[in-house]
Amino acid sequence: MYILLILSLLSFSLLCFSSCAIDSLRDATGAQTQPTRASEDEFKRQRRQMVERQLRARGIRDGRVLAAMEKAPRHRFVPPAAAHLAYGDHPLPIGQKQTISQPYIVAYMTEAAGVSAGDKVLEIGTGSGYQAAILGELAKEVYTIEIIPELADRARRTLDEMNYKNVHVKTGNGHLGWPEQAPFDTIIVTAAPDEVPPALIEQLAVNGKLIIPVGTGAQEMTVITKTEKGLIEQKTLAVRFVPMTGKPDN
Repeated sequence: MYILLILSLLSFSLLCFSSCAIDSLRDATGAQTQPTRASEDEFKRQRRQMVERQLRARGIRDGRVLAAMEKAPRHRFVPPAAAHLAYGDHPLPIGQKQTISQPYIVAYMTEAAGVSAGDKVLEIGTGSGYQAAILGELAKEVYTIEIIPELADRARRTLDEMNYKNVHVKTGNGHLGWPEQAPFDTIIVTAAPDEVPPALIEQLAVNGKLIIPVGTGAQEMTVITKTEKGLIEQKTLAVRFVPMTGKPDN
């Protein structure tokens, strides 16, 4: 756990150092350039290496999660100027003061959720759309909410271009969830609130799991399982996510 905390802090330092440089080079529209066949082959090699060295080596064992991480082209979900960094062991800025999480954290949260092929999943914090794409490889339907319109629009375009027809993007406030589509078998939150939003508990199906980083400053990854008798809560990793915004006054 302490090693992961150190890695998270080091990754955050790298993020702060590189953010301005990458944002200044990002295409203003967020459009992705089309890689050559040679570069796609190289990206495939980097994905295989990422799965072996960053995920499997750290204890990710779910074969479906590993396969999804090896399949989804992470470089398509970052600014073009950062594509060569996409498979590194660190988060990256994606504009609007937001980030794409490091690959291990994406895999860890997905594995902790235990997503099945018939599940309906809610993601809070679409960001670039990468976590939604991973979930789209595993679940029947994915509903993802992003509070920043520019990011929601960009993620929607990227996911559409990549033919993720089972991923539905909504611009909205994640604290409120997506009540029209509830209940959800799994809810994954990719930004940190100071406390668990009550609406997400309400929209979680019985026997469903909510994976959420909680806290201000110091944050802990929290796994909440909803049972017929109540909630089971487990705190796992020390993490560092961007704050979750939009908390209602009441």
